[in-house]
Amino acid sequence: MMSLLNHTTIFSTTAGLKLPLRFDLLKKSKHIKFQISCSNSYITPNKFKRQYTSVLIVPTGVGASIGGYAGDALPVARTLASVADCVISHPNVLNAAMLYWPMENVLYVEGYALDRFAEDLWALQPVHHNKVGLVLDAGIEEELRIRHLQVVDATRASLGLPVVDYIITDTPLEVEKWIDPKSSQATGRIKHPDSLLRAVHALSDRSMVDAVAVVARFPDDDIEDVDDYRQGKGIDLLAGVEAIISHLVVKNFRIPCAHAPALLPPPLTKSLCPKSAAEELGYTFLPCVLAGLASAPQYLTDNSELQKSGCIVASDVDSVIIPADACGGDAVLAFANKRIKPLIICVQENETVLNDTPDKLGIDVVKVSNYWEAIGVVAAHKAGVDPNSLRRDGIKNITSTTSLLSFNNCVASSSRTFV
Repeated sequence: MMSLLNHTTIFSTTAGLKLPLRFDLLKKSKHIKFQISCSNSYITPNKFKRQYTSVLIVPTGVGASIGGYAGDALPVARTLASVADCVISHPNVLNAAMLYWPMENVLYVEGYALDRFAEDLWALQPVHHNKVGLVLDAGIEEELRIRHLQVVDATRASLGLPVVDYIITDTPLEVEKWIDPKSSQATGRIKHPDSLLRAVHALSDRSMVDAVAVVARFPDDDIEDVDDYRQGKGIDLLAGVEAIISHLVVKNFRIPCAHAPALLPPPLTKSLCPKSAAEELGYTFLPCVLAGLASAPQYLTDNSELQKSGCIVASDVDSVIIPADACGGDAVLAFANKRIKPLIICVQENETVLNDTPDKLGIDVVKVSNYWEAIGVVAAHKAGVDPNSLRRDGIKNITSTTSLLSFNNCVASSSRTFV
């Protein structure tokens, strides 16, 4: 009892929990203070509103000013994820070589699958985790292969990632890459795609993996060829054929896939753009790929599965954010042609080598200068607020789209009032 008299005791409770029955007596003591706090974990979500879903796209291998380098669009994804309830994006946005950022409300969706999702052909099924398998190109030298396997073990031991098996292709894939002279985009091919498909098939049969990471040996460039990229200029020469590799696997096996190139480390440079620096940190680009695939959603591709409870379909998407000159991709065109369209937001600051503008394609969009504004538009849209009402003189006088109203198949003057 002496300790009660000599010390002030603080009782804390959370909203929704019952206090002791003798609270009315205890609160009269000058030695006892009560602190009432509320926790978000006890607040019931608004069950009358569905989740707000936004799609963030930065096309691969097109020299995007933001997102065309080593995961430099990841800060955009992190910020958008703090506003939207669900963000759907793809490896080019979320991968940063040795770096990545776990976000529970961000879905890691490969580009081919994202296009099919937007076209209402596939749905996304969120998961708790995936069993991940690894395919290594037979063309990777022994020391470089060991480095990649050590990275796998590190992610298993330090991050607990469920990477369960690996396989080496029966033939070197022989990757080739180049810049398309017509479009100025990065592209390329693998000479032995069947070897890759056989490896994925064998891995799937042997270990029943849910997702696949592919590591192909890429040709080492002369340093002059990649100097612009390291300085934050030009195009990522690897990105185009990386997309071709992951598209091939996803198209044939309909499971999540992402690619990491195997390269020898470049010589040290003191002059390096921060946007490209993530690729200078280690021997491989694999950690971000494994982290993304470990929780990537599964793809539902049968018509009978598309309405499965808990899956996400294209009609759930509320907004799409895209560089202003990159509106010609399959996903954006599919969203733009829907009867009930999501809000399409074009970011003019994020320039690419493309010229697929909304005006050229006849797409109705909201144009913004930068990603600050884009995420502000998303916040307003989620709140049910016309984004124009946040601008000076953004709201004009309301006008009528027609001077006549049709009512019960009769034409009447628009001045007539119907109750």
